[in-house]
Amino acid sequence: MPEHEEIEEQIHHAHEPFERTVAGTMAIIAALLAVVSVLGQHFQADRLLAQQQASDQWAYYQAKDIRRYIAQTATDTLGVVKADRGAVDKYVEDSKKYKQQGAEIQEKARDFEKERDLNGKKAVRFHLAEVFLEVAIVLSSLAILTKRSPLFYGGALSAAVGVVIGLTSLAVA
Repeated sequence: MPEHEEIEEQIHHAHEPFERTVAGTMAIIAALLAVVSVLGQHFQADRLLAQQQASDQWAYYQAKDIRRYIAQTATDTLGVVKADRGAVDKYVEDSKKYKQQGAEIQEKARDFEKERDLNGKKAVRFHLAEVFLEVAIVLSSLAILTKRSPLFYGGALSAAVGVVIGLTSLAVA
């Protein structure tokens, strides 16, 4: 039975004030869990996208570096055979252009890597918050079954920790 159906059933069958309080709190915790879970998946997807973009930039850099190397080789070869200076100068300029473009591409790739790392940190924190919220639901369920308030308070504390971790995840830099 899915969590939300189980929670709704417990709320419906709760007759005692303690059970109603715990069941209502569980519904709130479940809603928070859903939000935290979606945010964790969002940052995980963004992390993967940034990794792909960084990989693409590094591949582009390699292509430009190969072109630079070919231009340098052509310059060296034409210099040895004492070719027309215009042809040599063209390859010298190409080599310089590819070197500059390569530096710009490297910078962009590193920016994507920084974005990937930041999104990864946020995703991990949201997943940690998820764990605390899930534990809170379990402890609250046990509180209803056993009618023991310390389990409910433990669940509430776990939920509070999960919410704090979730909120601070957005501030990770």
